[in-house]
Formats: sequence, C-alpha cells, structure tokens
Amino acid sequence: SLRVQSTVDALTALKDGGYVGRDDGANLTASYEFLRLLEHRLQLQRLKRTHLLPALDDEEAMRWLARAAHMRPDGEHDATQVLRDEIRRVSSRVRRMHEKLFYRPLLDAVTRFESDELRLSDTAAVRRLAALGYSKPENALGHLRALVSAAGRRGQIQELLLPTLLEWLAGTPDPDAGLLNYRKLCDAIIDREWFLRLLRDEGVVAQRLMTVLGSSAYVPELLMRAPDVIRMYVDGANGPRLIEPDPDDTAKGLRASGARHSDPKRAIAAARSLRRAELARIASADILGMLDVPEVCRALSSVWAAVLNTALDSVIAASIAERGGPAPARIAVIGMGRLGGGELGYGSDADVLFVCQPVAAGDEAETVAVKWANTIAEQVRSLLGTPSLDPPLEVDAGLRPEGRNGPLVRSLASYQAYYKQWAQPWEIQALLRAHQVAGDNELGLEFLHVIDKTRYPEGGIDAAAVREIRRIKARVDSERLPRGADPATHTKLGRGGLSDIEWTVQLEQLKYAHKYPSLHNTSTLETLDAIAEAELLDAEDVAKLKEAWLTATETRNALVLV
Repeated sequence: SLRVQSTVDALTALKDGGYVGRDDGANLTASYEFLRLLEHRLQLQRLKRTHLLPALDDEEAMRWLARAAHMRPDGEHDATQVLRDEIRRVSSRVRRMHEKLFYRPLLDAVTRFESDELRLSDTAAVRRLAALGYSKPENALGHLRALVSAAGRRGQIQELLLPTLLEWLAGTPDPDAGLLNYRKLCDAIIDREWFLRLLRDEGVVAQRLMTVLGSSAYVPELLMRAPDVIRMYVDGANGPRLIEPDPDDTAKGLRASGARHSDPKRAIAAARSLRRAELARIASADILGMLDVPEVCRALSSVWAAVLNTALDSVIAASIAERGGPAPARIAVIGMGRLGGGELGYGSDADVLFVCQPVAAGDEAETVAVKWANTIAEQVRSLLGTPSLDPPLEVDAGLRPEGRNGPLVRSLASYQAYYKQWAQPWEIQALLRAHQVAGDNELGLEFLHVIDKTRYPEGGIDAAAVREIRRIKARVDSERLPRGADPATHTKLGRGGLSDIEWTVQLEQLKYAHKYPSLHNTSTLETLDAIAEAELLDAEDVAKLKEAWLTATETRNALVLV
C-alpha cells in the first residue's frame, strides 16, 4: 500500500498505515501543496523552470507572487505581508516535521521502549545514518547509544538534543568524525554541568560547535582541554563573542598569568594553558568564517610573541633570584620570517634572533653578559620545546649570522660589526622581516635602527647581489622541496607558492626601499600595497600576488585545521 509514486498519495498511505500521525500527515500535505502552488506560479511567470522564491524584502516580486497565489489581506496586513508570514510559518513547520520524522527514529532505535512500540531496527537505523552521509554508520550508531545511555539527566538532554545535532553534523565535511568528536568531548568534560544546558538553551552555540567538530581534527582536541572556549560561541551585544577579545589584551593577560609564578616551568605551563584556549578561539572563529586570513595571522603572531615574552621574563627572573644580583645584560628577541611580519600560521614555528646589551662597560663585562644571555636563550628554547599535548612551540634561531654555526646570542655591537663587514645577501634579505617581538623593547628598537642601513642600503642593492639572490632562489626551488612533494601543490615552496611571492616582494624592497620609505615594512601584504602605490609593479599584478598569498596562506592553515 506504500508503493505509490505521488507524494500526496504517499503521505495519505503513510497516515492510514499509522507510520505518520494524522496531524503530522495533514500538516505535511498542506505545506507541500502550498509550496507547490508557489513553485508553479513562479514557473508560469516566465515559463522558466525555477525553484527559487524571491527575496522576502523584494517588494515588487513578493506583491506579484501574492496576487498570483490569490493571497488575501487579513485585516491587519496586506496580501504581501500575509504571504511572507505564511512562508515563514510553513518553512518552520516543515523543518520541525522533518526533524521529528527523519532524525527522531534514530534515537528511538538506541533507547529502550516497550516491545509493542514501533521503532527502527538496527539495520534500518544504519541505512538511515548512511543516507545522512555517515561513511561508517555502524560506528555512528554505537556513538548514539553511548550518548543517550548516559546516567541521569545527561542522557535525557542528549536524547532531546541529538536529532538537531545529527542534522547539523550531516551538513559538515566529515559527519563521522564530528559525531566521534562530540562523544569524546562529552566524555572529556563530563563534570561540566553547564555544557549540555548551554547546547540546549543556545541553539547558535550547538550549531557552531557541530560545524567545528565536523570540520576539524585540530580544534576538538584543544576544546577538550580548554572547554570554557565553548562559552564564547554565543552572540554578544556586538556580535559573536569569539571575535570580541583584543589580541593585545589577550597578550597582556597571558604575560600576567606567567608572572604569578616564580618557577619558569610553572609560568610556561600557565602560558601554554592560555595559549591553548586562544588557539581554540582563533581556530573556531576561523572555521566559522568570522575572521579573515590577515586577522588570523595577526592573532596567532600576537599569541606567539606573548608566549616568548612570558618564557623570557620567567627565566630571567629565576636567574636573577639565583644570582642574588641584577642581570648582567638586557635581552631582546627579534622576530624573523612570518613572526616578524605578523603573518604566522597554525603550523609555523618562531624564527628569531637573540640580542643582548651588557649593563656594564668593558670587554670582561661583555663576555660575562653574552655568556649569561646564551644560558637564558638556551633555557627559553628548551622549556618551550618540551614535548606536550599542545601544538609545538619551536624556537628557530637558524637565521642568525653564520646560520646554525654562529653563536646563539650576540651583543648589539657584535651584530653591528658583522652586518657591516660580513653580511651575505641571504642574511640581508632575512633582515627585511626583522621586528621586535619580546624582551627589552628599547634594545630591540636599537637593533632595528642598526640593521636599517644594511637591509635598506643607500642606492639599493647592486646587480651582483640581485644575481646572487636569484641564484639562491633557484637553489631553494631545486633542493628544499621535500622529497616526493608535488611542486604544483606545495603551498610554501611549490610553483606559485608563498616563497615565490615573498621573494618577489623582498627583491623589490632591496632594490627600492631606500627611495620609498613605505617599503620599510615587514608584512608581505602591506608591502604589496606599498609597491602598488609606488607603481613599482602593475596594479593588476599586485592584485594577483595578494590573492595568491591569501589563497596559499588560507590553504596552508586549512591543512593544519583539518
């Protein structure tokens, strides 16, 4: 009796057979006929196949449709407003019916009922989960059983929530992983009584959380260790709370949390905890489309700089307490590469230089100061590089003078002497992205003033230096690409990747920064704007370079998130 082709006849058969309630069947039939009426009127307007309703704020189109559908004023509203209200009412009613009839049986299949009650068999439930897009429906059914069988009120709330959550998960890239992540999250924060209540009372939080859980393998792990970030999925007075925190305020809070501990290990552990929460917040906002690529990069760079500051402050404070006297030197950490440009990604390490300045004068004082500063820098790198469950904190000083063969820390005078006499073209190029990020700000600015003469040479670099840079770039292209990597898809070193864009920008800086102060910038995107303003490259070419940089950076970040 159910083998009929007409939708209305099928609804009647389902209703007569007791598979759909009489009220539900009548409501679905009336809603179906109303929507079909609107569809047919729209198709007759221009004899064109269409299924799209006009925008509800399109007054002219809605007035025409209201007249064509024979809508009548109701005494308070004109026919056009009556049509708008009816469309909203029917849409809401159909969504509730769909949720009730399509998703609720999945929950009925994994909960206990009296034997004479109608429910899906395990086989039917598996088929329905497969239809929703689950590639491993048997596993998904097991997750549902575990969630609704939770003791006490938790299981009851899960049974209430899951029909809607399943629907939202079905629209994500990986529903299987999303449901597993949700189960793991519920198990990890079982003691947080507010969690399920928040999902029940704030639909926007539940929807955003399901989107994140079904889209990323990176964020769920962070949320399990920083669950309070989920509270920020709500909307505040000025929009989503996920994007309310100011990066500078967050950095200050992170440093303040570390300053409460005299033990460097505990200080860095506190900094790691806040970094974990901040990464979860940034990545969540990124996945939900609340932050653009430059905003994500700036926020990640700010967090890294704050962690470096916390580590350096705590190690120096512990050393001073151990020495029983003042520090023999000031120390600054100079950000290089993407850290210096404020353009870090989720998987980026921190390229840095360590600079020190002796407090006392004399050769012996400088020797003592440099030795002490080397000890501090090694401790900072070691403590931050300690393995943990959090994303790694690798401090790379490979861009220092003489590379990895050179001393880890130099005095300001030593840097000045080296860059004046021995700087190689690649070292000069690396300095274009040098920026003060941690430690003594005054010393950091002094360092930047010292290297300005090197990285922005009077008259620009000569032809020999240009040839050397091009030779190095060719060597990078042939030697640094990982074995087996496809140069057409590698976002950093592949053809048309980030490296090509950044080297192009930096070559323009080396050639023309002496003439255009606007090129004295460590950000690739901002320097591209300056290049266009100075008309050093065609505006269309600059636009393509910016688009390519944004696309490659977004892709590179996405590869970490998923």
